[in-house]
This record gives sequence, structure tokens and C-alpha cells, in this order.
Amino acid sequence: MISLILFGATGRMGGAVERAAQSVDDVRIKARIGRPSAPVGAAGPWPDVELPERARPGDVVVDFSSPEGTLAACRLCEASGAALLSGTTGLGAAHEARLEELSARVAVLRASNFSFGVLALRRAVEAALTTLPSSWDVEIVERHHRHKADAPSGTALTLARDVAARRGLPESAFRYGRQGRVGERPPREIGIHAVRGGSWVGDHAVLVAGEGEWLELRHVAQDRSAFAHGVLAAARFLAQAAPGAYHLEDVASGGRR
Repeated sequence: MISLILFGATGRMGGAVERAAQSVDDVRIKARIGRPSAPVGAAGPWPDVELPERARPGDVVVDFSSPEGTLAACRLCEASGAALLSGTTGLGAAHEARLEELSARVAVLRASNFSFGVLALRRAVEAALTTLPSSWDVEIVERHHRHKADAPSGTALTLARDVAARRGLPESAFRYGRQGRVGERPPREIGIHAVRGGSWVGDHAVLVAGEGEWLELRHVAQDRSAFAHGVLAAARFLAQAAPGAYHLEDVASGGRR
């Protein structure tokens, strides 16, 4: 039995992970940490969680909270030796550095999206860019529900970084939307566009356009269970993993790098 300590338990992803855990026999929620009185997405300090007696090596702290919650989760993992799975978006460079520092002591898996379908989309984009001329333009369009606090999504940024790495471009090549007389599109630009409204769970499209033809590669999440079951697969992996920094690709490959 794998025990999870769930940060952001009152949020949308926290609820999805809870439901997914209830549907399997080998995972249980050991503790739930959140701010029940705060509205979803509210900013503010997280309590300095001190639960090392309730966490131990072999447990997995699952973090879908906030940047402040992520730091609290890091402190708990550092004190207890539990692994950390972090899917919180909107983290800054200091938060990412803290996760990297923690990975020297415990297993840490950080991902912007825990859907294996999105992992397949990333691989499909890489295959397309390998085949197509580098002169083809790339635009990324993502759609999410009206309550999402950050834009663009972490997944859209991951896709854009994949494209930039493949084409040898810096992140300064990213173009976040367009307005007014912006002139002709530069050839080495990666467009990123965020759409917000309704109850979209997650929709990411990568458009690759050449002269007289174009290609669209798209992933649509119809329900958060697509992410939650990926979280459980990653938690099973982390419960057995040595200290280090891991990615969803490690889970898909069974740890063979």
C-alpha cells in the first residue's frame, strides 16, 4: 500500500486525485492539507506544516497547491524523507531551484501535466519537427476553464520549450498573443495563446504551418481523471525510486533513462 500526503486537497486536482485513489486498491490518502476556508486559487501564506511523524520514507507527498504550498511540501519531505510529486503551476525560478536542491535528498518528480496523452503529444511534436522544414511556423493554443489562475498553462510552456530546444531558439522567441499592427510574423517566433472560459479541463493544440499546407497536433482532456491516474502511476514509481530529479518520461519508461 502506497500512502499519499495530499497538498491542495481542497482544489480541483486534489479532488481528482482523491477520487482516483478511491478507485484502486494499492494507494491511500494518508493526510490532506489545504485551506478549507479559502476560495480556490486564493493567494496567501500556507502554514508551516510540521507532520514528520505522519510522513516517512516510502510515502509520497503529492503537491497541487500553490507556490507557497510547494515550499511547505518541500520542508515536509526534507524533514521526513518522503518523496515529492509536484504538479503545481506558476512556480518561479526560486521554487524550481528549491525542488532541484531537494532532489539531492529524496526522489522528486516535477511535471506540468500528468497525462500520458500529453506525453504522446510532445513526442508527436518532436517527430513532426524532425520531419518538417525548419521554415514552418509553430503556434500553440491552449484552452482552460475560467478559474485557472496562470496563463499560459504550464503544459503550453513545456510544449514551447520543446519546440525551442528542437530548433535551437531562446525563450525570447516566445510571442504571447498579438495585438495591433505587429507587422509580419518573424520566421523564428513561437506563438503562445491562452484562451479562458467555461469549464474546459485542458485543450492544447500545436499548429505547424508551411506554404500551402499545415498540421495540427492536439490533445484534449475531457476529465481530470486523465491527470489523476497519471499521478497515481507516478506515485507508484516514486515510492520505489532513489533520490533524484525525475520526469513523467521516467515513469513511462520504467526508470530506464
